[in-house]
Amino acid sequence: MIPRGPQDGTPWGRGATLALGAGALFAGQAAALMALTWWYHIGLDEMPDLSGDGVAIIVVMLVATPVQLTLLAFMARQTGATAVDYLALIVPRRADVVLGVLAILLFIVIGDAVSWIAGKTLVTAFQYDIYRTARAAGALPLLWLAVVVVTPINEEALFRGFLFRGWLRKPGDTWPVIVATALLWAIIHVQYDYFVIAQVFVCGLILGWFRWATGSTLLTMLLHALVNAEGMLETAFIAHG
Repeated sequence: MIPRGPQDGTPWGRGATLALGAGALFAGQAAALMALTWWYHIGLDEMPDLSGDGVAIIVVMLVATPVQLTLLAFMARQTGATAVDYLALIVPRRADVVLGVLAILLFIVIGDAVSWIAGKTLVTAFQYDIYRTARAAGALPLLWLAVVVVTPINEEALFRGFLFRGWLRKPGDTWPVIVATALLWAIIHVQYDYFVIAQVFVCGLILGWFRWATGSTLLTMLLHALVNAEGMLETAFIAHG
C-alpha cells in the first residue's frame, strides 16, 4: 500500500520521491514485459533478443506509459495537490517556447558537429535497428508516435515532473536537482554508448534549466519531442538513402 503524502500540497520527501518514482517506472516496465511475453509468446529469458526490435519498442512505450502516468498522478494527488500542478503540466508562454526551440536547435547542431568531429555516426545502431524492423513490420507510424510523442511524455513526467517537484525545495537546490535528474535520465539510456549518453546528459541539463526557468513540464515535453523527431528524421534519411 502506498503511504499517504502530506495533505497541504507540499511535495513528498526526497527519499520517498525517488522510491515512488522508481516504483512507477518499474511498474510500467513490468506491465510492458508482460505485454511482450504475450505478444511474442516468449519467456523473460528471451527478452534481450528484442532490444533492437522496433515493434517491441512500440509495445513497451504504449503499455508502460499509461501505467507510469497513472501512478505518478495518483501519488501526486496524495500530497493534496492536483496532478497538473504537481507535475507542472502548465502551458508555457510563447516567448519561452521560442527560446526553448532555439536552444534545442542549437544543441542539435552542436551535438551533430561534435559527433562528426569525433568520427561518430549520427545514427546509432539502436536507432537504425528499430527503424528498420518497424518498417519491415509496417509499423513506422506507430514507431514515430512512440518515439516522438509517447516517450517524451513518459520520461518528462517522471524526471522533470515528479522527481523535480519532489527534490527542489529551495533556491540552492536548483542546479543539484537539474544535474541529478539529467544524470538519472541519461543513465536509463543503456541502449547507447558512453558518447551518446553524455549527449543525453547535456540535453537533460538544458531541459532541466527550462523546467526550472519556466515552471512548465509541458515545455520540456515539447523540446524533448523535437530532439527525438530530429533523430528519427536522420534515421529515416540513412535508412532510405
